Amino acid sequence: MTITLVTGANRGLGYETARRLVEVGQTVYLGARDPERGAKAAAELGARYVQLDVTDDGSVRAALRTIADDAGGLDVLVNNAGIAELRGPSEADAVTGESALRQFDTNAVGVVRVTTAALPLLRASANPVVVNVSSALGSFWAVTNPQRRQFHYPSIVYGATKAAVSMLTVQYAKAVPEVKFNAVEPGFTATDFTAGIEGGRPVEQSAEVIVRLATIGPDGPTGTFTEDDHPLPW
Repeated sequence: MTITLVTGANRGLGYETARRLVEVGQTVYLGARDPERGAKAAAELGARYVQLDVTDDGSVRAALRTIADDAGGLDVLVNNAGIAELRGPSEADAVTGESALRQFDTNAVGVVRVTTAALPLLRASANPVVVNVSSALGSFWAVTNPQRRQFHYPSIVYGATKAAVSMLTVQYAKAVPEVKFNAVEPGFTATDFTAGIEGGRPVEQSAEVIVRLATIGPDGPTGTFTEDDHPLPW
């Protein structure tokens, strides 16, 4: 039985990813900050809820202890939790140091916190996999390519946090070769996260790449950045 943790999974991409992984037979721990919303989402999906705030070291350590005690191990980690406080042209005038720190703490440092706590369990797995949900807004190639949507959409802090997530993925893949680390760009998706911005595609379509990288076998890739069914330049 594959044991999986998905962070930020009570709604949106995390919720759909958890649903799909339960569907293929994995035992999924749905990580969420809010106990009421998290437990409700887990019950709907047939998953197991674990309280998890990626900005809180104690919460992260407690969540991984719960999984270890309950399931005996962990095979797959999906680092999905993320926030974006300000986006678009007006961000340059409105962003503050406090806002930037909050976003980096959740989106990038949160990946480090959860990964560090999960590594002892992952190293004991026969097929350990980590999927980091990044973004083309953090791709230097995409944001400088006029043919890409990201070129036309300034995202100062959020884009920078996702560039950090992608770099973390590459460095972890090199530093921990016994665990497969891959980053994914799920695409611009219609969720609560993108409310008010038109053009998002269905969450079912965007979750596909996350699920595919979360279900790779022992001979699967590591250190990659994938968009849909093809590599995305860094």
